[in-house]
Amino acid sequence: MTKLRALLMGISLTMLLTAGCAVGPNYKRPSVDVPGMYRGTTPQDAAQPAESLGEQKWWEVFQDKQLQELIHTALQQNYDVRIAATRILQAQAQLGITRADQLPSVSAGAQAVNERNPRTKFFPPFETNANQVDVSLAWELDFWGKYRRATEAARGNLLATEWARQAVISRLVSDVATAYFQLRALDLQLEISKRTLASRQDSLRLTQTLANGGATSMLDVRQAEQLVSTAAETIPDLERRIEQQENFLSTLLGNNPGPIARGTRLTEQPHVPEIPPGLPSDLLERRPDIREAEAQLIAANAQIGVAKAAYFPQISLTATGGYQSSALTSLFTGPAGLWSFGGSLVQPLFSGGRIRSGVKFTEARKQEALLTYRGNKKHF
Repeated sequence: MTKLRALLMGISLTMLLTAGCAVGPNYKRPSVDVPGMYRGTTPQDAAQPAESLGEQKWWEVFQDKQLQELIHTALQQNYDVRIAATRILQAQAQLGITRADQLPSVSAGAQAVNERNPRTKFFPPFETNANQVDVSLAWELDFWGKYRRATEAARGNLLATEWARQAVISRLVSDVATAYFQLRALDLQLEISKRTLASRQDSLRLTQTLANGGATSMLDVRQAEQLVSTAAETIPDLERRIEQQENFLSTLLGNNPGPIARGTRLTEQPHVPEIPPGLPSDLLERRPDIREAEAQLIAANAQIGVAKAAYFPQISLTATGGYQSSALTSLFTGPAGLWSFGGSLVQPLFSGGRIRSGVKFTEARKQEALLTYRGNKKHF
């Protein structure tokens, strides 16, 4: 027990000594020059604070009940949203795998062997028994912070996937609403085209009646017939476009192509008369794509520490403790205890430039993520 206690104390001391050491740069949010107001906004407009449209929920912006139902269905069934959700599950699992590398791995085993050897010319037959129960521990010390940096990168990737899902949801809501309003616009055009056709058909009948009475010429009849033909041609084209728009909406909803239920007419849709823009810096902090880009930057920054840790030696500890006896009844009694403890240190001496190239690669990935983050913030 004294040796076991000393072993546990040594492991605890090693954990304390290695807790604060981590190579690689710590993340610091990069500064981006964002204007205080939009181009074309007067100081008087900026001085009047107004609630931005970004503060409102989508169900507050779109008042059509049928459109709200379509958006709800899309959020539940759309394949892009479901794929984004599974990517979050993958990132969560990857974070758990990476974080487990910081901890020692402990395994237990039991073995029982009964062997009988036959009689030989010089030895009589004999039997041997070997019974063993042990617990093994293996631990690569995270002295240089390789696994902590990897965990930081995995956590950043998890945040990136979560924000990516939010970005997919935002685009989906926008696409469903846009497609629905385009569908309602096509419905209105079809309604107008049918009324136009009916009006021109009435005009054609009147022109034919006048021609039969000699009050007008056949030229007017032919012109009226041409107007009827032109109006009739637009209806099949609009019906085809309406069907295509319904198929597109069905795809966004995660359904097979089919009809789409309508709600409020386009001319009766409630709308926001004015869209207060808000401050650019405030809006940027809420954009999912910018949050995703920053999370990817955090992950890329942490990967530099993972790559740099390969320059330093790897320190590993192993320990085994248990019991071994030839008789199962005396396995846990008498002088049957066994234990072993060891450590190893491996320092890379020559890798053909692999480590240096790995560091350069992670630094380039960070620079790419940084430019992406700054570029997204510039495009608002």
